[in-house]
This record gives sequence, C-alpha cells and structure tokens, in this order.
Amino acid sequence: MSNRFKRALKEGKVQLGMWSALCNPQVAEMLAQSKFDWVLFDAEHSPTEIAGLLPLLQAAGNGTAAAAVRPPWNDPVLIKRALDIGAQTLILPFVQNEEEARNAVSSVRYPPNGWRGVAGSTRASRYGRDTGYLGSASDDICLIVQAETAEALSHIEAIAGVDGVDGVFVGPSDLSASMGHLGNPGAPQVQDAIYEAAQKIRAAGKAPGILATTVEDARRYIDWGFMFVACNVDLKLLIQAVDQLYVDVKA
Repeated sequence: MSNRFKRALKEGKVQLGMWSALCNPQVAEMLAQSKFDWVLFDAEHSPTEIAGLLPLLQAAGNGTAAAAVRPPWNDPVLIKRALDIGAQTLILPFVQNEEEARNAVSSVRYPPNGWRGVAGSTRASRYGRDTGYLGSASDDICLIVQAETAEALSHIEAIAGVDGVDGVFVGPSDLSASMGHLGNPGAPQVQDAIYEAAQKIRAAGKAPGILATTVEDARRYIDWGFMFVACNVDLKLLIQAVDQLYVDVKA
C-alpha cells in the first residue's frame, strides 16, 4: 500500500496530526476518521505493547488519517515487529548521531541493504498475498528519527543527511530537559534551538516534525518550517476537558 504520509512530505505538503496515548481502538478509529492528516500511536510513553498496536492500526484503517507508530526505542527487534504488523511510518526515539540514524535505516530494510528479518505471512504483506511486498516494502516505509537532546542537535546535519531518513522529529520535552530547562520547553533558549534545528533539517532536504500542545505553538512551528506537526495529545485533551468541565459546573 502506498504511504500517503511519505508522499505528502516529499511533495512539500504540511501534515497536521494528532498524538495518541490512550491505547484504545475506538479512540484510534475516531482520530483516524477526523480531518487530521496523520495520527501517531505512542508505544514509548504509554502501556502499549506490540500486540496492543495491532488493533490500533486495524481501527485506523477505517479512516483517512495516515497511521504512524512510535516504538519504545530505536531497536531492530521492536522495529521489525512494528513493521510486520503493518506500520508504514515509524518515529524512532532518542537518535543521537549519524551512526544511530544509519542503524535505524538498516532496521527497516531487507538484506542486502539492511538487516530486517524476513517473514512470509505478516499483516504487512497481506498475510503473504502481496507477492511483491519484499521487493517494494522500503519504498513505502517512512522513517522518522527523533533528535531530542542538545547532543543530537549538535549532529543534526549528519543525522538528517543519512540516506533513508525521511524526516527528523524534534522532541521539545526531552530537549528542554537536556538543556537545563526541565518541564519548560517554552524557554527562549529551547525555542531558539528548535527553530535552528528546523532550518538545518530542511537545508538537508528532509522534513522536520514536532509535537505541539497549543494552537499557538502549532502555528508558530508551521511558520518556522516544520512539515509535520502533531497538534496535541488525546490524553492531554481529555484531561483538560474533564478538569474544565468540573470547574464550569462548580461555578
């Protein structure tokens, strides 16, 4: 299946997304049926395991938003399993340098171009019915690596320059912590670093991405040149709505 998210980034189209941490197929289906372009299912900072990702991807298949998956680590075994259950777009956390980015590319490609393990009857290949899958899989896999520390940003040109990396996601929370501003990604020093990273990623010919949790942040990041922006987190939106409802009723 052609990866419309990857295709849109190559065409220079800004992609607005939603970040999902609720680990629920009904929520996944609802988000995928929204007007957003993509939805990310987070298996790093949520209880979701590989078996739990499968029903999320199945549910998202009923919508128009492209599904992306964040495994808990840049690990070839976790990556292999996510790809086998049908994930086409991966966002891999904590990629610190060019070597780790190259390893990520190898993990999503079959030999001789990588080390992804070969399996015949997976959901990714329509349970073996797509006989051309092994030869074409890498064309439709969108690989996003996360640069989320000051060290990673010091290597951002090299990371973005790796062939096979389609985009670089800047993680504001971990970046702010690494820069001495734990819990304050809005600190001017952090925001300056985010802006500079976006320019360097684009100069390398790759798509920069980021997570925003306010409308103002999302719009600013788009103005700065970010090509794929997650506009909020489903769990955070639920918390805000529940807390505000209580305040409104009590008032």
